[in-house]
Amino acid sequence: MNAPREQETEVALLGEPDAATREGLPGDRRGEPANLLERATSVATWGLGLSYMVPAMLGFTAAYKTLGSHRVDAATRWYIRTQLDLLFVKWRAEVHPDVDPNQQYIFCQNHINHFDHLSMYNSTAHFKQGVELESHFKYPIYGWFMKARGTVPVPANKTARTEAIFEGMKAELEAGRSILAFPEGTRTLNGRVGQFRRGVFVMAQRLGVPIVPVAVTGMYDLMRKGSLVIRPGQEVTVHVEKPVLVAGRGPDEVAAIAAETRAAITKHVDAYLDQKGARHG
Repeated sequence: MNAPREQETEVALLGEPDAATREGLPGDRRGEPANLLERATSVATWGLGLSYMVPAMLGFTAAYKTLGSHRVDAATRWYIRTQLDLLFVKWRAEVHPDVDPNQQYIFCQNHINHFDHLSMYNSTAHFKQGVELESHFKYPIYGWFMKARGTVPVPANKTARTEAIFEGMKAELEAGRSILAFPEGTRTLNGRVGQFRRGVFVMAQRLGVPIVPVAVTGMYDLMRKGSLVIRPGQEVTVHVEKPVLVAGRGPDEVAAIAAETRAAITKHVDAYLDQKGARHG
């Protein structure tokens, strides 16, 4: 397996340019102000969550460094479940029967808010390693936690970035772990699925690793980009779709692989937001 060339991952994005930013679509709540009760509830939720999250992350950082993150995955799942409970989320997952618990995948999820990894991690039994900017590892507590976990770093130097990410993902997959990626590269403004960057699909094609599309609904109602207000008590559904097979498909099919993945995610997100918008319209 050869590292992909830099230019192959830096080309035009896939999808409508304003898909995740366009105003006026059903379910778009970005300009909706929080009332006094929602603000008070949000402050209480943040306080409760941080009082649990900070010591837990410090403890996990130590455990990851000494034992390895894959050896304490059961405890990580308990931590995630508790975090969702503290958000009073009504959570459920629908997993396609073709998703094999013993197969390594690259999970591609729509990007909504800072709690995205919490929403999908427990939906399958796979250990999922994330991909994150290396500069984030300098953040107190969170950065230490992510680095100790073994998160694949994205270097600031664009010249070396593609090869570094490729080698990091390859090492995780060869160790029997899966990858969790957010191909939009940024959070949605209106709840819809934005354009996809090609990079993760180039990696998947070169590695021959199947992609699992993951559509999460309900998280946009919990917290949205541009606001720190948390609205607890939402119904969150994780749709883990049929794997997109890439083995035997050439570089000229990368765009088709990405389009297939995006379509599998978009159908759930659009249906949810269209229905939500109709109820509130």
